[in-house]
Amino acid sequence: MNRISLSYISCFIWAVVACDTDPKTNKNTDLSDNSSEKVSVLVSTGNRAQNFNKQTVELSENKPNTQATIILNPNQKFQSVDGFGSAITGSTCYNLLKMSAEDRKKFLVETFSTTEGFGQSYVRVPIGCSDFSLSEYTCCDKQGIENFALAEEDTKYLIPILKEIIAINPNVSIIGSPWTPPRWMKVNNLKELKPHNDWRGGHLNPKYYQDYATYFVKWIQAMERNGIDIDAITIQNEPLNRGNSASLFMGWDEQAAFIKLALGKTLKDSGLDVKIYLFDHNFNYDNLPDQKEYPLHIYNDPQAEPYVTGAAYHNYGGHYSELDNIHSKRPDKELIFTETSIGTWNEGRNLERRLVDDMEYLGIGTLNNWCKAVIVWNLMLDENGAPNREHGCKTCFGAVDISSSNYKTLTKNSHYYVINHLSHVIKPKASRIEHQNTANGNILCTSFQNEDGSYALVLLNKGKETTFVSVNDGKKNFGYHVPANSVVSFKWK
Repeated sequence: MNRISLSYISCFIWAVVACDTDPKTNKNTDLSDNSSEKVSVLVSTGNRAQNFNKQTVELSENKPNTQATIILNPNQKFQSVDGFGSAITGSTCYNLLKMSAEDRKKFLVETFSTTEGFGQSYVRVPIGCSDFSLSEYTCCDKQGIENFALAEEDTKYLIPILKEIIAINPNVSIIGSPWTPPRWMKVNNLKELKPHNDWRGGHLNPKYYQDYATYFVKWIQAMERNGIDIDAITIQNEPLNRGNSASLFMGWDEQAAFIKLALGKTLKDSGLDVKIYLFDHNFNYDNLPDQKEYPLHIYNDPQAEPYVTGAAYHNYGGHYSELDNIHSKRPDKELIFTETSIGTWNEGRNLERRLVDDMEYLGIGTLNNWCKAVIVWNLMLDENGAPNREHGCKTCFGAVDISSSNYKTLTKNSHYYVINHLSHVIKPKASRIEHQNTANGNILCTSFQNEDGSYALVLLNKGKETTFVSVNDGKKNFGYHVPANSVVSFKWK
């Protein structure tokens, strides 16, 4: 972890600031230079007293306040950002299409519009089915790659919703991930090579490496023909998880072989400009000793490494500090965070409990440890966490719940807050910048400079009391009373 950019130093907050604010209204009560410049503020609290409340505070041009709580250093830059968003699964599309066209457009504009909404900018879609599909399927269930075709769930549910999102935000990035290859490509293990005609488990048969590489290319091209540009793929969702409703075991040696013997060259020869991300699984590698540091093994293969952009991670096991470990050993490769869920196991609908914890571990923790994107799991499920599949997650909640009684009533959960607070102020191509944080340990933050020069600061207050924070960007200052158990996003130029 970069210790300078994520300093959680316990001490009392300095009271010397260039301007002060009313703790109840957060409006300036004194501004000596009468500046008219504003800081835009977005604030949400765990008790829902403030839900994406928009405010402004004054920005002072007084001399730099070296005793500020948070001091930004835009001269020290780290990784750039690709975006923030959610998974658009078959289940999400099903629920969205149950809404009236008017209600659906209103929700999607709020979520994805860069001018009228929060500007979410990155979505993840399954290649074939997932545990949140309407059925088990791939795009080539009849043996023979010549039989490839998008399935009805793709054409009836996924593509129409993606088109609506793209119409609202044409610059949204899309990453695709398969849960399983076609079953005719699977074997029980790599020694016996017996057919494994099952949606769950098995291994990719090396005999079909080339066909499966062609499968990826055909899927990307089919999506393009439907007006959907794919920016990136992962090779296998959760490659160490044999038990999901649709799954495949693919150890790092198998993934490396598939890349260097088929996928890398096939994708390159197709002329498609699509990134390949490795792994797409947990920080702790599911505690399998031979799979530890999974991406590094593939980076060390000179035939596979040139085709690979970086690695993707989930957080169902382990700690985000693993991101810094991988970055420290291969700083030339990218890191993205592609899945996390809320559910019954973590009080997923209790915003009081989840809001600041999820921002700490999904937003601040991943970004301050080199991630270029943060994507959560299902954008929308109903109040029963449905539709879902047997052997998949039946206790997961969506970032947003929709009532199946009317497909109108929405409940926004912590993941919707986290992603929107990030995407509202941190724009694609923004660069993370160094900051010093001398607040008490309850104030955590991440800081960025957008491509247009504006600053973005997202912070949380884990404490039970309102805490005054002063911010200095090297030239200007502002102060803000951060409510207890809250997340606040700031943007200023």
